[in-house]
Amino acid sequence: MFLQHFTGTLDNWDPAVTDPLALGRSVILFECPGIGCSNGKVPETVAGMADHAMKFLDAFELTQVDVLGFSLGGMVAQVMALKRPALLRRIILTGTGPEGGIGVAMDRPELLKIFADQKMPSSEKLLKLFFEATESSQSAGRQFVQRLARRTEDKDTPTIAEAAGAQLKAMSAWARSGGEPYADLKQITQPVLVTNGNNDIMIPTVNSFILSEHLPNAQLIIYPDSGHGALFQHAGPYTSHVSEFLNHGDGLVD
Repeated sequence: MFLQHFTGTLDNWDPAVTDPLALGRSVILFECPGIGCSNGKVPETVAGMADHAMKFLDAFELTQVDVLGFSLGGMVAQVMALKRPALLRRIILTGTGPEGGIGVAMDRPELLKIFADQKMPSSEKLLKLFFEATESSQSAGRQFVQRLARRTEDKDTPTIAEAAGAQLKAMSAWARSGGEPYADLKQITQPVLVTNGNNDIMIPTVNSFILSEHLPNAQLIIYPDSGHGALFQHAGPYTSHVSEFLNHGDGLVD
């Protein structure tokens, strides 16, 4: 089960990631209420988003799944693991952070300026937010944008400002954790693969190190010369690492 990033719709999943991971296994791309073509309102808490995802799985009578949560989706995956441990077999947390993490609200002025710029094409926003400024990273980003553009029929509806606002509110609350920092992570005992780029400007990379430190059964992979969209820039190695983790779980190199 794939859980998507802030404002991302089904059309924002890179086929270079989803297609290889769909070889030999069933894949579900889940879309929260109020996002894309899904009706309803976007929950204003991460827990509310997790509840919808679990109700969706219950409706299909799925009793155990692997979950890949990217960015905001990784926050949702953590709550699912805490609320219904038996429902999740293995977890991949990509470009995300723990409750109370550093900069996980994504409300810094330099980010909000890009989010709110209605004149900037969405493709340019992706290049600025998901990829490093280096030519190699930007080139990979342009290839990613081209892959997204291949889908021309039955396209999803872009996320509206109201829905984005609800998601930002949820992430803002996620950033304000009470009690002992990162204590809940100790309760997530499933095998977890944590991944990110070495310079994520959206959800700072330090959060991936925090996750791997406090999760009792975690492995960490940091990809070079990349940011929030490391899974798309390094799609080949990323899907190989995820497949190895899902199939065997042992022998991955940190």
